[in-house]
Amino acid sequence: MHLKKIFILLIATLFCWSTYSQNKHGKNYLFPNYKGLVMAGYQGWFRAPGDGSGNSWGHYGADGKFDENHNTIDFWPDVSQYKKTYETNFKFPDGKKARVFSSMDKSTTDLHFKWMKEYGIDGVFMQRFFNVAKDKNPNKSSNIILKNALNAAEKNRKAIAVMYDLSGLRAKGEDCSAIIEDWKKLVDDLKVTNSENYLRHNGKPLVTIWGIGFPDRSYNIREIGINRLIDFLKNDPEYGGCSVMLGVPTYFRELDKDCLPDPYLHEVIKSADIVLPWMVQRFTPLLHQDEIRYRDHVMADIKWCKENNVDYVPLVYAGFSWHNLSKRNPGLARHTSYGAIPRVGGKFYWDLIYNAITAGAEMLYVGMFDEVDEGTAIIPILNKPPNSKNAYFVGNDDVPPDHYLFLTGEAGKMLRKEKPLVKNMVTKN
Repeated sequence: MHLKKIFILLIATLFCWSTYSQNKHGKNYLFPNYKGLVMAGYQGWFRAPGDGSGNSWGHYGADGKFDENHNTIDFWPDVSQYKKTYETNFKFPDGKKARVFSSMDKSTTDLHFKWMKEYGIDGVFMQRFFNVAKDKNPNKSSNIILKNALNAAEKNRKAIAVMYDLSGLRAKGEDCSAIIEDWKKLVDDLKVTNSENYLRHNGKPLVTIWGIGFPDRSYNIREIGINRLIDFLKNDPEYGGCSVMLGVPTYFRELDKDCLPDPYLHEVIKSADIVLPWMVQRFTPLLHQDEIRYRDHVMADIKWCKENNVDYVPLVYAGFSWHNLSKRNPGLARHTSYGAIPRVGGKFYWDLIYNAITAGAEMLYVGMFDEVDEGTAIIPILNKPPNSKNAYFVGNDDVPPDHYLFLTGEAGKMLRKEKPLVKNMVTKN
């Protein structure tokens, strides 16, 4: 009987090995594990007229316009290093028109990954929204940007991975099937997992699904086939063999506050490999020692995840501001003041980094790399933006434009113990 059990176990093991050895993913990779890395989210959603996307002003303004009455960004990007930029109607005090970048341009993506190499940032998760997954056009702008990012990641030896955002999934008539089909196309057509730079976790390509457990979503997580999607990504003989990371609310553990009170969420999380709580707006330097509350929260999350055999990555962010965006959408009125979660010259960002590592974090997620419309971007922004009587943008607290890129690179060195972890914010020598 004992030998029979061993034989059955051996056959099952050989079957699993055979199944995964036949999948379509490349066998060579530079980043076998998320642990030890600092990765950032990358929206890549900024568009400008004439950039080839066929769109007008995407994520800079509303209704295809970008002017004082249609502005949706709170930070103005510093475009002094960009090869290609686009003129706007906003003006500096000297009368010169201000310019912005487009995510569509290969030169933009190349510069962003060049910065990652220069400052020691490990890589990015490319955001891919549900509506993009549904779009069958192989030449859609998101595919072009992803191709550019893959090339730039390989050129600069940076990690890259796909993060599916369920935003846009409708409550009726839609489920996660579109993501399954889109992943097949990314593997077959774009060959994302054949790149040595595609991030692995525990040696398997890492795919993220973001948007599980949030009460402001129209869909029911019990009805969208999230379990089937996870099973496909982990076990499909051709496209599976992946690790899965889930983006969930901050209070997923308690099923409270910003989280649906549905215990099914815990079942879903336990079937994944990593949990990423979305913490933007949940902590602020305006509350006394809120960074300590953050540290204790992360420690409790790590304990829960260890008990449930799931890895954990905390989110750190530089600040938050979406006043111009929220003016056009009453549903975003929770934080409407400029600099609602102030950056304090990088001190808030560093407090989160320090306390996340102190709490025992083995990897970090930075939200976000390029998101100037919600004021979380770590890319260079102008300290003196093109403000006017009818338009206002948040400045950079008189710190150098590359300050947040520098801090992010330093965070990686201290996470990996290449440098001693220090409580006080580091500065360039």
